Amino acid sequence: MKKNRRKEIDYVLCKGCGICVDMCPKHVFDRDTLGKPIVARDEDCIVCHICELHCPDFAIEFPEEGEKND
Repeated sequence: MKKNRRKEIDYVLCKGCGICVDMCPKHVFDRDTLGKPIVARDEDCIVCHICELHCPDFAIEFPEEGEKND
């Protein structure tokens, strides 16, 4: 079983385009009241990185364990 890695969304960079929400094959994301993605079903994530790779704002990252982004 693949261990889920923590997803970090930078809401300052995110413009709420919804590409990550629409492209996720496991429907991990929902949208908040501003239309920005929220991780609603983290346990379903298969760490395919589609959300990270297609984000035009570079607002989603999967940092290595122990790595902190400031």
